[in-house]
Amino acid sequence: MNDTQRALKASVIIPMYNAASDIPNLLEALAAQTVIPEEVILVDDGSTDGSVDTAEEWRGNHPEYPIRILKQENRGPAKARNYGADESIGEILIFTDSDCLPDPGWVEGMTAPFSDPSVVGVQGVYQSRQTEAMARFAQLEIEDRYRRMRKNPTIDFIGTYSAAYRKSVFMEQGKFDDRFPIASGEDADLSYRLASKGLKMVFQPEAVVYHRHPNSLGKYLSQKFWRAYWRNLLYRRHSSRILKDSYTPQALKFETLLAILFPVSFLGLTLPFPWSYLPLAFVIGILILSLPFTLWVIGKDPVVGLISPFVILFRSFAFALGTGRGLLKGLWVNEDYL
Repeated sequence: MNDTQRALKASVIIPMYNAASDIPNLLEALAAQTVIPEEVILVDDGSTDGSVDTAEEWRGNHPEYPIRILKQENRGPAKARNYGADESIGEILIFTDSDCLPDPGWVEGMTAPFSDPSVVGVQGVYQSRQTEAMARFAQLEIEDRYRRMRKNPTIDFIGTYSAAYRKSVFMEQGKFDDRFPIASGEDADLSYRLASKGLKMVFQPEAVVYHRHPNSLGKYLSQKFWRAYWRNLLYRRHSSRILKDSYTPQALKFETLLAILFPVSFLGLTLPFPWSYLPLAFVIGILILSLPFTLWVIGKDPVVGLISPFVILFRSFAFALGTGRGLLKGLWVNEDYL
């Protein structure tokens, strides 16, 4: 640990909701850090499963560890993170989720880039120890996005599973917008706001938290559906990011667009050849767009590579359905949403 890292006081902030089974392991992982933060703040978001009691018990057994426990009514993770930030004493705010397990060097890795005074935000990484095929696919999917981020000296997206900000900038720029319901894009919203003002955020692949991905196709597709649903709200505020950001592959956006337009292709069935094959052409188009990713997955994990085209096809339609539901629900126009 160098002098710069010693000088930077860090507050780790974690929202928790019905996380009693996860909290002990999370706190043990934080206690094993190579750099101990100034404080760890747990913000209970109206849990009903004894999360606070579990955290209090752990704190009682480890009185030497700088842990604080705050409580609020159930208002969502954005509100909880902001509450923790308001009460924090650190110069650097580090966020993770209650179901993550930080690697021993996580805090050290998250604070290191702030030795550059121009850096205002840092994105760490997910890893997974899961063995299920769907979980392995989900991990490779996010690693593909990390490949994109490594190529860029700066980024415009930080996910709160492993995020850090200078507290002064975080507060000045309005914190997380807690009008975003549930975990629905408030982290991307803050990232885009910072990036639009030319503030520097960087990717830090050495700062690792372990995470559990969906381990079945149904759970995976449900996750993608709801992410696409709330993306309507995010893109309402940041429409320029529809075209390009440092996190989302361009091919994925075109795959989703083809899936959204897929119902229109059935008009081709009323027409003579070759228009009658239009639905098949759309499906083939999605698979062609995903081919570079599929080949990369095969090189990493041949078994997962074999199922990759089918998962991508289902994923595209889950994104399309989520996007469509968001449009029908009026996320772009309803004033109740931001």
